[in-house]
Amino acid sequence: MASVYNVSFPGLGLEFKVSPVAFTIGSYSVYWYGIIIAAGFALATLYCMRTAKKRGVDPDKTLNCIIVGLITAVIGARLYYVAFSWGKFSGDLGSIFNIHEGGLAIYGGIIGGLAGGIIAAKVQKMKLLELLDIIMTGFLIGQGIGRWGNFVNQEAFGTPTDLPWRMASEATGGVGVHPCFLYESLWCLLGFALIHFVFSGRKKYDGQLLYTYLVWYGFERMIVEGLRTDSLYLPFADIRVSQLLSALAAAAGAVLLVVFAVRSKKSAGSVAAEE
Repeated sequence: MASVYNVSFPGLGLEFKVSPVAFTIGSYSVYWYGIIIAAGFALATLYCMRTAKKRGVDPDKTLNCIIVGLITAVIGARLYYVAFSWGKFSGDLGSIFNIHEGGLAIYGGIIGGLAGGIIAAKVQKMKLLELLDIIMTGFLIGQGIGRWGNFVNQEAFGTPTDLPWRMASEATGGVGVHPCFLYESLWCLLGFALIHFVFSGRKKYDGQLLYTYLVWYGFERMIVEGLRTDSLYLPFADIRVSQLLSALAAAAGAVLLVVFAVRSKKSAGSVAAEE
């Protein structure tokens, strides 16, 4: 990894010098990526705690779910990456634990985090869908901020393009490419704003915001993943794993939104008829 990248957005006339290393303590380096991810997680957690309290959900139990989810998210993100990059690790199993060298996949993190959070919620006898509505909305904050860690590391970019907002650096070989990190960051932050300020006020049933998240994020990731040059592929087919999962998530979310919208409408009609 380069110590300093000369990053430019030629079409916008912008130039930056970016170093992945924030500072060093002796021989130990602290990276901006970790700091940015931590900041995104902290803000997402604060949002979830505050929202849980407003909606009558126990904030302490919510925090327990988040902490457990964080641990299982890291494990899931690593296992996902290792599973679909097995050739890098099959000859040296010990390297699986070298997380500081990179190799975490966001979908593995989402799956692992959800698994851990769901288990913690069940143990604490919480209303699962109500909790997930809060957590997944907050997760968009973490995703939107966390993607800037990819910018600092100059990774997760896309194929060459002549668009005005193309990005170039040593990592791209000086060629203008799609700044995929920026696409996802802006999409996630916009999604958070819409879900929090618009959709949450119109929520009719628990799970509605969760399903909206699946459609919103799944649709974007399905498109942007097709632009990236560092995708993980299925071992038996030329299919991008994250693109496939995104399509399935978006489709599942859309179906669930339609199904529950119809149920909600029928329920409201039944109540009106009784009155």
